Amino acid sequence: MTGLPSRGDALLTFEALAEGQLIRRYKRFLADVELSDGQVVTAHCANTGPMTGVLIPGQRVRVRHAPSPKRKLAWTWEQAEVTGADGSPCWVGINTALPNRLIRATIEAGCLAEELGTIESIRAEVAYGKNRRSRIDLLLTPAADNPDQRPIYVEVKNTTWTDGTLALFPDTVTERGQKHLVELMDLLPEARAVLVPCLSRADVTSFAPGDAADPRYGDLFRQALDRGVDVLPCCFRFESNQIRWEGLRRLKPV
Repeated sequence: MTGLPSRGDALLTFEALAEGQLIRRYKRFLADVELSDGQVVTAHCANTGPMTGVLIPGQRVRVRHAPSPKRKLAWTWEQAEVTGADGSPCWVGINTALPNRLIRATIEAGCLAEELGTIESIRAEVAYGKNRRSRIDLLLTPAADNPDQRPIYVEVKNTTWTDGTLALFPDTVTERGQKHLVELMDLLPEARAVLVPCLSRADVTSFAPGDAADPRYGDLFRQALDRGVDVLPCCFRFESNQIRWEGLRRLKPV
């Protein structure tokens, strides 16, 4: 990518995913998929949540084939097709192992330069918090020309639940997510604390906490905003062989 990033730029590219039809998801981590050639495979489902609104038996899905002696399953479920907010098909990224890498690519491409300033380095899974028992998704070191020299702690949350064009997180009670908000607040003011909802579908225009699923998370989210935690809802378009930048989405008044 050259020049300033813009909407539609591809941030991640990969070998084209195989398409099929979801038969069922079970035991949290497993999904049976019938491929377009009729073969039925069992794919790893790297999403332990309820996948509200995006788990629909019979829907089209995309899976990645990556056999390895270190893996029990050669297939991984990556994307699911749903009816978007405008009534047209929309592909959703459901692999919760992907957003950290996607947000890192977003920062490295300069998509968030206005919000974060210039960045010298990025480290992943750095210990922090009480007794350093938690790990931050991304720890950014500002470049010398960044006017704010505080370290930047970035927590990433894959977001697929929607109400029309409004993206919502979480879609179930998440004590882990609650803890992360408390720990982000505790970083202030010595460091910058940033929550990045990774909006893994292109049909949304705004973001809010999922109060109906987890009222406690919603309360902590509002406290975090008041304390100075930055929230940057980043939106992406998922395709069979790439993921494109769709820009920041507005934060719905909370």
